[in-house]
Amino acid sequence: MARLRPLPFREVKRRLEAAGFAEVSQRGSHVKFIRSTPEGTRAAIVPHHAEVRPGTLRSILNQAGLTPEEFDQL
Repeated sequence: MARLRPLPFREVKRRLEAAGFAEVSQRGSHVKFIRSTPEGTRAAIVPHHAEVRPGTLRSILNQAGLTPEEFDQL
């Protein structure tokens, strides 16, 4: 299993966009990304912080339906 490390918001955003997600809205410091698939729509909420912590990143990946290995490849 890939070990998650803290990443800057802009890197998380870049990787989610590479996975087909699009930024659709922001409420306060949280940005919403969505991706439509044949199985349905996935949404991931990402805090717009200088650094996204590993536990938060794991939650984002669960929302997005991505494994840490898939995320590292993006």
